[in-house]
Parts: sequence; C-alpha cells; structure tokens
Amino acid sequence: MVENNKTTKMFSLENYGIKDTKTHYQLSSEELHKITVEKGQGVEVSSGALAVNTGEFTGRSPKDRFIVKDEVTKDEIWWGDVNIPFDPEKFDQLYDKVTEYLSGKDIYVRDAYACADEEYQLNIRVINEYPWSNMFAHNMFLRPTEEELKDFTPEWTVVNAPGFMADPEVDGTRQHNFAILNFSKKIALIGGTGYTGEIKKGIFSALNFILPVFKDTLSMHCSANVGDDGDTAIFFGLSGTGKTTLSADPERKLIGDDEHGWTKDNKVFNFEGGCYAKVINLSKENEPDIFNAIKPGAILENVIIDDKGDVDFEDVSITQNTRVSYPIYHINNIQQPSVGENPKNIFFLTADAFGVLPPISKLTPGQAAYHFISGYTAKVAGTEAGITEPVPSFSACFGAPFMPLHPTRYAEMLSKKMQDAGVNVWLVNTGWTGGPYGVGSRMKLKYTREMISSALEGKLDKVDYVTHPIFGLEMPKVCLNVPSEVLNPRETWKDKEAYDVKANELALFFKNNFKMFEDNASEEILKGGPIV
Repeated sequence: MVENNKTTKMFSLENYGIKDTKTHYQLSSEELHKITVEKGQGVEVSSGALAVNTGEFTGRSPKDRFIVKDEVTKDEIWWGDVNIPFDPEKFDQLYDKVTEYLSGKDIYVRDAYACADEEYQLNIRVINEYPWSNMFAHNMFLRPTEEELKDFTPEWTVVNAPGFMADPEVDGTRQHNFAILNFSKKIALIGGTGYTGEIKKGIFSALNFILPVFKDTLSMHCSANVGDDGDTAIFFGLSGTGKTTLSADPERKLIGDDEHGWTKDNKVFNFEGGCYAKVINLSKENEPDIFNAIKPGAILENVIIDDKGDVDFEDVSITQNTRVSYPIYHINNIQQPSVGENPKNIFFLTADAFGVLPPISKLTPGQAAYHFISGYTAKVAGTEAGITEPVPSFSACFGAPFMPLHPTRYAEMLSKKMQDAGVNVWLVNTGWTGGPYGVGSRMKLKYTREMISSALEGKLDKVDYVTHPIFGLEMPKVCLNVPSEVLNPRETWKDKEAYDVKANELALFFKNNFKMFEDNASEEILKGGPIV
C-alpha cells in the first residue's frame, strides 16, 4: 500500500522491475519541498520557493537524446543528428540496469497527464529518484483530481534516475547521461542528469510524434494566450527570445508558455500544467507575473543565493540557463481550462544579435513557412564556451530537438491551418537594434509589447508598409508609442553600408541553412526566403 494524507492507492513498482522500495505516491509540493530540504538537496529562499542545483548538467544534452528504432518508428522518424537511433535490445538492457539501481531506494511516484483538451489527454506515471524531480513533475504536468486518480491508468511512464551513470561502451550511449524514448513500450528513460527539463521534454517530444501521426493535430513548441474577445495568439521562439515573457500579458489570459496542440477543429490546447521560465536578469518591473510566481511551490534551478536567502538573478556563475518551475495557477490571469479557440495571430520571435531584422514585420504564407522551418535566433558571447561574437542559430520549427518528424511535415500542417483560419503571421525581433551585439542595444521590451499589442488589436492592419530589400519582409511605417525610426532597422544604424553588409551576411546564413530542406519545400516556400 502506498499512501499520503489524501489518496490511498494499491500498486507495486515491481511491475516496472523496481523492487524493495519505499514508495512515496502523489506527495504534495509542500511535502516534497520539506523532504528536499531535510535531505540537503535544496534550500528555501526568502520568497518561500525551493532552490536546487541540478549538478553537472544545467541544460538539456541534445546529443544524448535517443529514440528507439523499431517497427513503430523506423519509417516515420527524421533520423539524424537530432533524432539519434537507439537499439531496442540495448534499451531493454539499460532499462533493467536502471530499475536495478532504483531498487531498494526511496522512490517518488506521481500520476499526472498531458494535454488540457480531454480528447487528447495522455496519462503519465512519473517515477523519480529525487523528491525535487517529482515536485517538478507536479508543477509541469496537469494534475488529476482525487476522483480521477481512483481509476487512473497510465499510458506512458517516465523513469528518472539522475544518480545512475551509464557505461557507454556497454550500454550504447554516447556518455554517462541519456534521455531515451521508446514508442513501442511507451517509456521515457532518463539517467545521469539532474536537469529537470529532460523530464518534460521527453513526454512533449513523444507528443510531437503522436499528435501529428495519429491524431491529425499539429504539435507546437510555442506559448499562447487569449484575449477578451476569445482570439488566441500563438508565440513561437527559441530560448531567450521572450516567448514566456511576452505571452504573460496582464491584458490577456495565459493558455500556456511552452507546448501546445492545434486541433483539426481549430482549438489550441496546452500540453502542460505549469511554466518553466528563464530567470536570468529577472526583475519585478519587467516581468511581474514571473517574478511574483516565485513563491512556495516554485522550484528555482542553479541560482545564486545570499546569506539572507535572496536570489541574485544577475549572477550566472553556475549557468546562463537559470530557471524557475511553477504550476500555472501561480499566474493570476490564466485561461481555465488551458484551451483556446479562434487563433488569429502568430508571432515568430527571434533575438537577432546581428541587428538586421525588423522589430516587427508581416509575413506572407510562403515567408511564414520559410521562417518556421528555419527557426532562427542568434547566440551571443558568453552563452556557450568559445562564442565571442554573434553566431546564427537555426532550430527547425523553433524546436528541432523535440521534433521527431521531418520539419516540412509540421510546416505543411501549420501552413494549411494558418490559411484555413485566416491567421496573421508576424516576425518579431526581440534582439538588437542600432547595430549588432556589442555595438547596438537590445530592443526595449516596452516597444516589443506595444508592437505586439498593436498587431493583436488590428491597428497594424490600417498602416502603410515598406518592403525590406533583402529579406522581402513587410515593415509597418508607424506603430503607436514606438519611434518610427525604430521600425526600419537600417535607419537605426549610423553606418548604412555596414548594415547592408551585415544584412547580406545574415541572408546568406539563412540560404545555406535552408539547403537541407529545399528538396521537400514547395516553390512558394522557397520564394519566402531572402534575396542574396
């Protein structure tokens, strides 16, 4: 018998090959917080949130993410550097080693589900070695009611053992850490890394296969919110582009901040039950919703804390990828349930460190597909070892590490849905203006918010546009509360010829990156790219 103060449930982990455990089932976040502190695995900060250090890994390890290649996956997956095949027999052997490792330990088990739309609900059982990993699962997945737990049957299982180290020569991994999806056995097996993001991304990567292939539903790495009129807005963007920040709008209800599905009947639903936000340079003034969400029940990762328990959000001595996980109800203005209808605007967010792209531009369907497949942003100095100047970063569909299918399959679905729903698509540069990184300055958040608000309110439908000569993007000439010279990036540079050189340089990066997709792209999509 496994019990807590709310629920009694009969089950044994021996069915999973895990024996002689003390199993803690469905503990509250308060209980998990307390156990974590008592075990010395975390500390409580002044706001009441829990702070943990994830150890060696403070981010995902894409080269150590595998998919078992078998009858279900062999002809569907886009195999390569992103989706790396793993042998079924090696998986079984490694699974047995992990479950043997977990046997005899205190284990934390949580039943939860993904997908807020009942028609698409995916039941999950999460088995964790650490209490704070289980608290993360409580925050990030959707939480069944006590009544739902009585008849709960998991479809997928996450087995999470951060303390287990694989032997690459024996186990078939690249190094001691791994995150492996097995679609036949419906297991996400994670070991050798304490980074909690691997837990949620394992399940969401699975959904990025299941929904398009079996449910005719587009899966998206995006955030979404909804206005008072019921209009849904979708925000695509890689880490650091402002996806979480810009979707947490006090004037609109948040549907979710990271993973969504777009159904055949034109609904947008959240995969998850929480938010996982970057907190580098977080301030109450710029991001009040996220700042105020850091309270009891939230988990801070890899932050620096002073003697008083206060967090220094500017200190990145552990990692640039400092994070907070919290349940979505920590945000006051949320959509309940996390489902929206009537998508009207899509925003592709990019942090262009070259200072080339307009702060906002309107895309044609061909351009939308091209930029969606490209998934551009830029890395700047300090984000990774060896980076001393801006480096272009392309991630197909704004989430390549989580996309098991060929990017054009997602792009074709998006294109069709956009046209069927009459959606406006905007490219928004939250990066640099007035010059590249090191010369120009970061686009002011208040300007970006004003431009997005104007797009949402239809104000940009009534203004004149000018075409960017290299990227072919339609740039508005005016936008309320934004200086007109900011809207055309070339006008913000003192040296106009230097801008032209840099713009052509970035355009060439786009062209070279897109070569791998050309054979699968239509003529309309190919015309959506820049002119070099």
